[in-house]
Amino acid sequence: MNLVHTCTVRSGPFSGVHAVKIRSNRSFDKHWHDAYGFGLMDQGGQVSASGRGQVQALSGQIITTNPGEVHDGMPIEHCARSWRMVYVTPEGMAELVGEPGVELSRPVLDDAQLQQAFNLVFQHWDDTPKADEKNMLEELLTQACGLLVQRYSCKSLPDVSPTSVSRVREVLLDRLDSPPALAELAGLAGLSRYQLVRHFSKTYGLPPFAWLQQHRLSRAQMLIARGTTLLDAALSSGFSDQSHLTRAFARYRGFTPGTWQRAQQRSRQGKD
Repeated sequence: MNLVHTCTVRSGPFSGVHAVKIRSNRSFDKHWHDAYGFGLMDQGGQVSASGRGQVQALSGQIITTNPGEVHDGMPIEHCARSWRMVYVTPEGMAELVGEPGVELSRPVLDDAQLQQAFNLVFQHWDDTPKADEKNMLEELLTQACGLLVQRYSCKSLPDVSPTSVSRVREVLLDRLDSPPALAELAGLAGLSRYQLVRHFSKTYGLPPFAWLQQHRLSRAQMLIARGTTLLDAALSSGFSDQSHLTRAFARYRGFTPGTWQRAQQRSRQGKD
């Protein structure tokens, strides 16, 4: 049997978090991690020991491990399988969800909403590694961790009636080009990071940094329509540079800032 094994490791948006992407037909002996592990089996499958006996994980399913939980991993029929995992220290998980001592209850999950949440996390980890996107990545990770813990852990996350999310919105608008980190915003509102993300979404339709990104885009689009250069529009709207603006336009608008600029120029010429 030919050995297949490739692995990519990426650091997270804050200390105590990292991600791995692996394709391998190797078997892994029994071991444990000091962190929570959770992610997606993308291709193939494996059989593994877990804290709840032997389990099988197939493509499309979610896999989880608790800190210190002994497990192994053997590919099904010796075929290479591919998976993506996030590892979060116990301290990091407590910071994200506002609850220490969480224990995940199931090693293999079928949950379409959670799968979508994890896919968004990995998508941003893959596509936007720059420092100016760390806030968005942390926000998506917070959502995913909160959903995982809320549905599949030994503890329920406390619900609160938020009174300060409007203040968070004001701060984001005041600091368009240099917003506070999620932890600072959560402290401002007197909430955990997950509580802030959840209740801001309920109030304004999107979590804080996703909401801020749309506000930035709207501002840039307005400035370009008024004749502002693409670079000036980007910098005036809180983007780090023109390429950052272009990526955001392509992701959320489906066209580039240059396409929008040319359309506005033709419109102005038609009025002359």
